[in-house]
Amino acid sequence: MKGVVLSGGSGTRLRPITHSMAKQLVPVANRPILHYGLSDMAAAGITEVCIIISPQTGDDIRRSVGTGADLGLDVSYVVQDEPAGLAHALGCALPWVDGDDVLMYLGDNMVKRGVADVVDDYRDKDPNCQILLTRVDNPSAFGVAELDDRGQVMRLVEKPSVPKSDLALVGVYLFDDSISEAIDSIQPSARGELEITDAIQWLIDHDRTVNSSVVRGWWKDTGRKEDLLHANQLVMRDLEPDVQGEVIGGQVRGPVQVAAGARLIDCDVTGPAIIGPRADLRRTTIGPNTAIGARCELLDASVEESILMEDVTVHGWRLRSSLVGRSTRLRGAAPSQFVELTLGEQCEVIGE
Repeated sequence: MKGVVLSGGSGTRLRPITHSMAKQLVPVANRPILHYGLSDMAAAGITEVCIIISPQTGDDIRRSVGTGADLGLDVSYVVQDEPAGLAHALGCALPWVDGDDVLMYLGDNMVKRGVADVVDDYRDKDPNCQILLTRVDNPSAFGVAELDDRGQVMRLVEKPSVPKSDLALVGVYLFDDSISEAIDSIQPSARGELEITDAIQWLIDHDRTVNSSVVRGWWKDTGRKEDLLHANQLVMRDLEPDVQGEVIGGQVRGPVQVAAGARLIDCDVTGPAIIGPRADLRRTTIGPNTAIGARCELLDASVEESILMEDVTVHGWRLRSSLVGRSTRLRGAAPSQFVELTLGEQCEVIGE
């Protein structure tokens, strides 16, 4: 089995962060989202992976992942010239797949327990397709699957106004080579895209076997700021204390990781929290559920329930539920209360 990871798209729901970076590279617990999915594939025994990239952000993806050797993978890249749908993106990779079974993974999704279980189940039962599902409170916002008593998929409905199921599609799909015929047979949807749900429905309508598995644990689509911060919180629930950097004065409580080369002076840190290499924090309060990127400089600040990317400078500000892009600076006379911000990279905010 080979893996295909979709890492194109414009990330409009995460702007302004994604004006200048791929949404799949936004960090969760100081690690790019994309790397979690790639590691899940490696853990499931899938070592040959093709990443679908866009012309706009593909170079950043290549620099981040490289050959994949650090993740135990052999990674290739295919460019999707235009955002013409998930089925179109998979179709771009099918010449590389060359008739093998394939696992398609959306690069901005995260699955708590990985994909090894669903890969094993697919190999045991050998259907034409297997989809991963999760129960949601608002199925009208998702593609929804209707199942028969055996767990086989009877119908897929995209964002139904009256859902007959609370089982939403997760961004993990497994196919045999029949998916090629399905993609060739469908037409663009009303929004002008080749939908993967239409391709799977074609398989169902042509008597192919489409099985399902339900996620154990949690799943997150990190396409919105709120979901990204929640994913950061969920990942850090499993954080193990590991203080390698220098801590002078102050106190560190709970599961906190301080990377080698970081320096904390008279800081109060409440875990779960993670502080990247060469970060410099002085008289600052951090946490809980906060990730501070590499080389950040924080002075007389407070940050909680937030993600600060690399090289961020914060002097005197109090941040809560914030997402701050790379090389952004906040300084000057800050508001006295906590503020919630979403800032792209290389911004500068000066308080008065």
